[in-house]
Amino acid sequence: MIDSPVVGRARARSISDILRLQAARNPGRIALCFEEQEDSFADLDDLVSRAASALRAAGVETGDRVALFSRNNRHFIILRFAIIRAGAIFTPINFMLNADEVAYILDHAGPSVVIAEDALCGVVEEALRLLSDPRVVRAYIPSAGNQIPARWISVEDWLSRPSGGAPAVIRDEDDPVQLMYTSGTESRPKGALLSSRALFAQYLSCIVDGGMDAEDVELHCLPLYHCAQLDCFLTVDLYIGAKSILMRTPDPARMLEAIERERVTKLFCPPTVWISLLRHPDFERRDLSSLTKGYYGASIMPVAVIEELSRRLPTVRLWNLYGQTELAPVAAILKPQEQFAKLGSAGRPVLNVETRVVDEHDRPVAVGLVGEIVHRSPQAMLGYYRDDEKTAEAFKGGWFHSGDLGRFDEDGYLYIVDRKKDMIKSGGENVASREVEEVIFAHPAVAEVAVFGLPDDKWIEAVTAAVVLRENAVIGAKELADHCRPRLASYKQPKTIYLVDRLPKNASGKILKRELRESYLR
Repeated sequence: MIDSPVVGRARARSISDILRLQAARNPGRIALCFEEQEDSFADLDDLVSRAASALRAAGVETGDRVALFSRNNRHFIILRFAIIRAGAIFTPINFMLNADEVAYILDHAGPSVVIAEDALCGVVEEALRLLSDPRVVRAYIPSAGNQIPARWISVEDWLSRPSGGAPAVIRDEDDPVQLMYTSGTESRPKGALLSSRALFAQYLSCIVDGGMDAEDVELHCLPLYHCAQLDCFLTVDLYIGAKSILMRTPDPARMLEAIERERVTKLFCPPTVWISLLRHPDFERRDLSSLTKGYYGASIMPVAVIEELSRRLPTVRLWNLYGQTELAPVAAILKPQEQFAKLGSAGRPVLNVETRVVDEHDRPVAVGLVGEIVHRSPQAMLGYYRDDEKTAEAFKGGWFHSGDLGRFDEDGYLYIVDRKKDMIKSGGENVASREVEEVIFAHPAVAEVAVFGLPDDKWIEAVTAAVVLRENAVIGAKELADHCRPRLASYKQPKTIYLVDRLPKNASGKILKRELRESYLR
């Protein structure tokens, strides 16, 4: 076998090469539109090289972690690629976290540089004061004109440097380039370490099974720190040469206006955002005829909403994406022609993922039986950063253990039953929260619902529901309980139904059941 550094350099490929290659193929093509700014592929590639050179000049070395703490903006995209081009590991942080939570991630990741949007610099300063060794380079993204603490460098200074080409950094395809912290809906976030190989394999799965192509015009509204918007959609668009319209937040009125104005063809939203679009008064008056591709994921989409989307947007083909951060992230996709034939399914494993459903001894279970979903794929993470024990547990037997419970049908379609930790043990029986949620959501007065278990002297765990009603709906908990009674076995029926104004969610739209459980335990 030939082991030559020269051959290795010739074969090297990194995520940072995406913009360089598109700049060579389509230099003048518009890659990104953010507010009033348009950037071609050549523009972005040049800015990425300037920022990467500045990072190296600031002392960043190969393998360093560089943290990015920002809402959606043009700088986020430039810096993501620049960090990787500089040979460092891109480490995005959820901009909704407080100082204690940010301090935990900074302490765990140990970045040499922290970059923050100007409005968030104060949170970073407070987080760094909580650490024993807070000596890091601080840089800020000018956004809202906020007062900046001392010792912070403007990212604009990096981008205005003379263009001198990219740093001479060679990274192997399986070297780590991205450290993604899990959403922490159940426990402290874990850092999933991803390589270029994993990400490229995932992009190919998205392109092939997600029907993506260079003619797409996509609206990106969900946070880029999250793997779904960043790696299932935005980076795929840049990879294949499609056009991206970036928004700061998923504001329904602005989204609908942008779809009409930009003639957007493609949109990803978690179920909560699709529901907010359907309920917005502008939905009927905006021209949405350009939209032909719709994607959902991040949490389970109620069947009633799929049916409503298909009825009110008849030209839009729908894809359901299922996965998790550790798989870079997509694992299975349900395609448009399968939406109603396989209602409620997560689809079939994507091109580069092999999936099984196994019992507690990791033995495959028969078709139709419920077990844990496990995967084998080049998309899989390298491991949990600084946590060999959790990595070994997740990859036991040579398969990645998802923590999700599911089943396969006779046609090879995967159905998600629940998260292992969301399965409710009530009266000696297992209750899948999703099954109860589907029944409650079918009531026409219900806008959103989350079902979870609470400790109970009689039932061990009592099935509990938090329900958000549609605007102007007038109904009580008793009526909702009556709705459930003929549709669910007695042990599955909610013992308590709370009517609430909102459900706690993270920025990617996932409902935080941990917060619900904690709030009702008080």
